[in-house]
Amino acid sequence: MLIGYRGRIAPTISGQLHLGHAATFLATQKRADKLGGILVYREEDLDRQRFKEEFRESIRRDLSWLGVQWTEGPLTGGTFGPYRQSERGSVYKTQMSRLANLGLVYPTEHSRKDIESSAEARSTEGEWIFPDSLRNPVSANFNPRLNWRFVVPKERVSFLDEICGKTEREGQVDFGDFLVWRKDGIPSYEFAVVVDDALMKVSEVVRGADLLTSTARQLLLYNALGWEPPKFAHCPLVLGDDGTRLSKTKGSLGLSFLREKGMLPEDVFELAKSRLSAPFPTAFV
Repeated sequence: MLIGYRGRIAPTISGQLHLGHAATFLATQKRADKLGGILVYREEDLDRQRFKEEFRESIRRDLSWLGVQWTEGPLTGGTFGPYRQSERGSVYKTQMSRLANLGLVYPTEHSRKDIESSAEARSTEGEWIFPDSLRNPVSANFNPRLNWRFVVPKERVSFLDEICGKTEREGQVDFGDFLVWRKDGIPSYEFAVVVDDALMKVSEVVRGADLLTSTARQLLLYNALGWEPPKFAHCPLVLGDDGTRLSKTKGSLGLSFLREKGMLPEDVFELAKSRLSAPFPTAFV
């Protein structure tokens, strides 16, 4: 048994949970149970444009209905509540100042339109690669009211995923300089989750296979900040009726909808497995 296993449940508070979330969160729960570990609960609520307070309770209600049980978070009212990214601004600023002092980020005023209209413009997997011609000099003077990008080296990032096996992405080919801080004073997803998972001592991250390229970016941040990265396990995606990955708009497979239709929690994982893009390995079921 692996001692000290720490997984995490980290829903984005921007919509209702659906069958794909259920598959990943239940796999996370089963993994922690098998390894005698614990789960940290964290709400990723930095996207204030899509955030709604009602999502907090509906997500927690769905997780409880599924039987997902977290064992760490701020103790409030006798129960473990979630960590909330929206309450961790000072933590993110401290780590951004570190990145700036290391000479690894630069401020930028360029918009997506600027990137797309550049003579060097190109995209891969739907992502526009930030052109070298638009890259500004690095700066040690972190100003939280500016956009900041991380300098991505032209090198290959390799990691051994617990589900997908050996995975590689190449800097400046598969992804370019990426945003780590927005001028509205909010860290990017990539930066915030690295800071949180490192400081919360998460030992393994279980999430969807659509985030494999994000993992390559995040490994660069772990290395830059001198932190040992967790293990990663990227689950196969749950597909909708049209064969594409689920989104939060596909209400017929939303957990609230399934619960109201009378589906039992024990049937949810079986339904999810029947719609997977690839089989789950036995270590996660």
